[in-house]
Amino acid sequence: MNPSVSSSRVEHREGPVARAIEEQTAKLPSDTFLWAAFGSIGLSLALKLGGRRHDALFVGQWAPTFLLLGIYNKLVKLHGSDGSAGNDLTGL
Repeated sequence: MNPSVSSSRVEHREGPVARAIEEQTAKLPSDTFLWAAFGSIGLSLALKLGGRRHDALFVGQWAPTFLLLGIYNKLVKLHGSDGSAGNDLTGL
């Protein structure tokens, strides 16, 4: 470790709104977001086959968002949103 770099860690806490949202989404199974992504891909394909190209592109762009929300949800479940669980995210 570089001695010139301070090893003190600044503590940050989530606000009450973020904490309330995370408490509710933590109740969802992790695969909910995966199924939502697959659903948006399927709906996009159906729209494309139905000739609604622009709608298909719009709906198809939901899949990465659902997957990222799923990853975030999983990280919050494992490590906590503000690190208060004492877990370090450097091992990811």
